[in-house]
Amino acid sequence: MAVEVLLPKLGFSMNEGQIAEWLVQDGANVREGDPLFLLEADKSSNEVEAPASGILRINAEIGETYEVGTLIAIIE
Repeated sequence: MAVEVLLPKLGFSMNEGQIAEWLVQDGANVREGDPLFLLEADKSSNEVEAPASGILRINAEIGETYEVGTLIAIIE
């Protein structure tokens, strides 16, 4: 079953964030808890972990800004 990876809300006032770097390549196997990407928001950078194990399918581009809750990847 596929698991959606949504842009998380990391702070009370956070409405959007930017994908600074994908730490795993598209099509790679990931394990739950592995760092997936660096998220820049509100002048800070945070590693976001995989919510599940499987194959990562990336939908979001590096350097783009997305609203909280946007589908940025799927783990199959």
